[in-house]
Amino acid sequence: MEVFLRALRVLPFREVPGRRVRGLSGTRRGDAGSLTKCESPSLTKAEWQKKLTPEQFYVTREKGTEPPFSGTYLNNKDPGMYHCVCCDAPLFSSEKKFCSGTGWPSFSEAHGTSGLDESHTAILRRLDTSLGSARTEVVCKQCDAHLGHVFPDGPAPSGQRFCINSVALKFKAGKH
Repeated sequence: MEVFLRALRVLPFREVPGRRVRGLSGTRRGDAGSLTKCESPSLTKAEWQKKLTPEQFYVTREKGTEPPFSGTYLNNKDPGMYHCVCCDAPLFSSEKKFCSGTGWPSFSEAHGTSGLDESHTAILRRLDTSLGSARTEVVCKQCDAHLGHVFPDGPAPSGQRFCINSVALKFKAGKH
């Protein structure tokens, strides 16, 4: 078990050198991996609280979880893109959304994934041991918002289930 936990610690912590951990940094990786300027500077806790609803703040900034089967996007089947509610980064395509029966919107991969390569996505994986067991947390690469967790019990071919809180997302309908 110790070997497994050590291996997990290496995988989820993929930070870009020179990036801040909390809030919005001055730059981010664009869709093609190039550096682009963020639309807003880092926000303080009070500014996040002003920008977000109490539930959005609790989930995205304090690593909370919305109640199962309560999210706006759980049963959404419209085509489009799911963006970060905090910074508007594109996170998940409706094409990769599936019904997992768990009570949260589920996706088989992040937008921008190429095979196993997630370097052009807007997400990061981090080790989460907050409940006493090892899980993989999913956060927004641009603003460090907590989005949910990823589990290895999803559909083929990826075998992944990104279990994401609806309140951490903003849906934009249409082709992408």
